[in-house]
Amino acid sequence: MSRPTGRVLTLLELLQSGGTRTVAELAGRLGVEGRTVRRYVDHLTDLGVPVESVRGRYGGYRLAPGYRLPPLMLSDDEALAVLLGLVAGRRTGLTTAERTANETASAKIRRVLPRHIARRLDTLLEALAFTDRPGEFDTPDAGILLTLADAVRHRRPVSIRYTDRNGRRSERTLHAYGIVAHAGRWYVTGKDARIGEDRTFRLERIADARALPGSFEAPGGPGPAQRVLSGFATAEYPHEVTLRIHGTAERIRAHLPVGVAVLEEHEPAAGQDRAAERWLRVELRAARLDWLPPVLAALDRPFVIERPDELRDLVTALAGRLASCAAGPDGREPTS
Repeated sequence: MSRPTGRVLTLLELLQSGGTRTVAELAGRLGVEGRTVRRYVDHLTDLGVPVESVRGRYGGYRLAPGYRLPPLMLSDDEALAVLLGLVAGRRTGLTTAERTANETASAKIRRVLPRHIARRLDTLLEALAFTDRPGEFDTPDAGILLTLADAVRHRRPVSIRYTDRNGRRSERTLHAYGIVAHAGRWYVTGKDARIGEDRTFRLERIADARALPGSFEAPGGPGPAQRVLSGFATAEYPHEVTLRIHGTAERIRAHLPVGVAVLEEHEPAAGQDRAAERWLRVELRAARLDWLPPVLAALDRPFVIERPDELRDLVTALAGRLASCAAGPDGREPTS
């Protein structure tokens, strides 16, 4: 690569890093005079790269949105970061299009990587392991995702066609507060205008989304992520569980996070340490109860089951099994 060509590409990389760059700054970075910088800018413009000239005391050059994606210059670390992001997104299911788009994007970047960077990437991928199994997740439509994001930003109502988990279809008007990625899924949370209540919807179950006239005020209180997690904890499930646990909120949350349980925290009594253990009320809903006794045992804190009775029976049964295991095969406690 000739030196002028290399400097033109370096100029493009500098402009792609964002903001307005003065002629003096660019000249210093490229090791040339100001008039040479202007000539290099003309080269980029001839190639179809949309470079804007900014006048004034702090003027200079910047990239403008163009009708096509300009040549993209990535450093070694940036290329690795982009490819790792694609790998992680495919692994966790947080992709916004079909798997093919993820794979073709990866292939395009890898095809132009210098050999030493490609070797570094292959070495990293060979050494990389995940603690979870890859999931086969449905992915939301990119157009729907972008429509909802625009509705969130501009606080505009949006009409969606939605199919719930029981296969029922409906059309709703949503005041979308935010989009949340959680546990390999995409969600949008907001107020269902018809019923006037907050709801959370899985994006891959939305068949169509279109913006509507008007606007709405953003609500105060918890952010979108907190609202989604709280919605999980209060979702309609067969079993309603109420507990009282003696411990700190931090310790309880380590085993029963926001997406699982609602924790009623009260202001401590006068003179009581806020971080001290005290009785806290915990409520949750569950499709099954068999996972709860081990969680309560792992808490290792005093607790009282207010409801349901079935959970008491499961806890008693677990306690019996643990006592039996501790006693040893002959019914006596093992000795060291």
